[in-house]
Amino acid sequence: MIIEIGYVGHFLLLLGLMNCIILLSPKVLTNSNISQEILFSASKLHFPIILISFLCLITTFVGEDYSLDYVSKNSNSSLPLIYKISAAWAGHEGSMLLWCVVSSFWMFLASMYSTNLHKRLRVNFLAIMGILNLGFLLFVVATSNPFDRNMTIPLDGNDLNPLLQDFGLIVHPPMLYMGYVGLSVVFSFAVACCFEDDFKKEWAQWIRPWVLASWAFLTLGIALGSWWAYYELGWGGWWFWDPVENASFMPWLMATALLHSVIATSERGIFKSWTILLSIFTFSLSLLGTFLVRSGILISVHSFANDPSRGVFILFMLVALIGGGLLSYALNSKKFIDDSDVRLISREGFFLLNNILLVTATFTILLGTMYPLFLDILGLEKISVGVPYYNAVFVPLMIPLILLVGYVPILLSRTSIDSQLVQLFIIFVISIFLSFIFSVQSVLFFVGIFSTVWIIANILFDFYRSSDNSVKIRRRVGMYFAHFGLAIFIIGASVSESNKIEKEFTLEIGESKKVGVFDYRFENLKEFKSANYDAVIASIIVSKDDRFITEINPEKRLYHSSDSPMTEAGINGRLDRDLYVSLGNMVSDNKWSMRIYDKPLIRLIWIGTIFMILGAIFSIRFKQSKIYE
Repeated sequence: MIIEIGYVGHFLLLLGLMNCIILLSPKVLTNSNISQEILFSASKLHFPIILISFLCLITTFVGEDYSLDYVSKNSNSSLPLIYKISAAWAGHEGSMLLWCVVSSFWMFLASMYSTNLHKRLRVNFLAIMGILNLGFLLFVVATSNPFDRNMTIPLDGNDLNPLLQDFGLIVHPPMLYMGYVGLSVVFSFAVACCFEDDFKKEWAQWIRPWVLASWAFLTLGIALGSWWAYYELGWGGWWFWDPVENASFMPWLMATALLHSVIATSERGIFKSWTILLSIFTFSLSLLGTFLVRSGILISVHSFANDPSRGVFILFMLVALIGGGLLSYALNSKKFIDDSDVRLISREGFFLLNNILLVTATFTILLGTMYPLFLDILGLEKISVGVPYYNAVFVPLMIPLILLVGYVPILLSRTSIDSQLVQLFIIFVISIFLSFIFSVQSVLFFVGIFSTVWIIANILFDFYRSSDNSVKIRRRVGMYFAHFGLAIFIIGASVSESNKIEKEFTLEIGESKKVGVFDYRFENLKEFKSANYDAVIASIIVSKDDRFITEINPEKRLYHSSDSPMTEAGINGRLDRDLYVSLGNMVSDNKWSMRIYDKPLIRLIWIGTIFMILGAIFSIRFKQSKIYE
């Protein structure tokens, strides 16, 4: 019975492919009412077809169907049930099917909530989404079919990569894909608008919640990936400027620029061409990230080693989709005329400056990511672009951007320029004063404190000034939360990076070592046996001035299917700091190497992202409001 499930899943993939072909057939794309109803129905039907196919794949993992090549390579009979389920998207084939599920889900939502658009725009919009779904489904069926069968059925599977046997695999890829693929809605709508006579303010208002939702999921996906790397890899870091990390960060930056641009378009009828172009570029960067991960040209903890045919297929899709979108824009951009001019010293001018800084930052990261790859492909000198480059080019661009973020609440008010300047001066003085009080030891710490105080003080001033107008506060609550979250993120990142303590040494059982203000005593070791791994767990007693603080338990695991030991860091997480211990290798009997980190305020990094996501949710909730009032 289980073996038959694989055939059902494969059949549903082919059925989904046929559904996409019907959706895009010339007869369906005509203007007759019957053919349009077929299009709308097919766009909704695609999601349940692909979802059930994906559930069939999960069933084969739970049922240990090793007749499927993908299951035998990524599962094992001793694997816990929760990881058997998440293993369905742990490898290349399953993760691409998950991409197709998410893509079909967004097309389903787009079809459900686009009934208020006029029919020609809706038809073109859904047809472009259908093209995207067809392309990735063809990729899965032709080169990455998770239902391919083994010539001989093994008795047991190879097991899931130990790094992926973690809660992070359950939540990080689906949330990241929701953000990546959600941008396809924005891309499809922007390209569809290219075939209309104008880009109306009402259409920008319609697309705004889709941008917000994609941005929120992308923020959540990146934050979850950062948290996963922090506690799982044992390096004590939360961001490494890895090329694949950059591949997710670039569309986030571009989506942030797009969000501000679409707000201006929906409210003022300006930046029409710019909004459409940003929509195309933002999703293009999502596709570029997919190509980098799936092509095999990157060596990264995130990337998949694949055969060249897959990379060529995705590269062809990348060129066709991005080229088609840009060609549509180039042929029709002259039609998009703004309703009013933009003055540099104005609200719209500052929105434009915000966009310029974000786009420039994106392309500096793109350069650092792609330049070494181009040199390698051309057979020239191999170089590595690391943290110093990104700190040198990215951080300086963020400082004026932070000043703009703090200025936004004042920018949206209707007070006079003189009044705004007085308020800005007062807040600037307060920010400088508090920064000097709390931070004089490093430039990074100073910039972090100043930025946080600057942003939060402006929010509080605006909130106080608007306290008698509940409608205005409700309309701006999303902005308040998002900007407050950014301020919290900045203080967490700057303080943890400029004041962190990192020490590596060896300890014998019973020996102590002082790191910072805390004493770490290696109390004992104990063994632990799980269904799929054996572990050695250390007991590290942390004290301060002979007063017990906590016990930390780092682990060294050896999975039954792998000869490579895995490190599980022990973390005592508190709001003010993380005490982080990573157990290294055994040097001799009862003597082990260890890395100890003291990370002040590092949890504010992820708390800040939570506030940013809440800001997006509140903004979607009040999407009909005008933030300029």
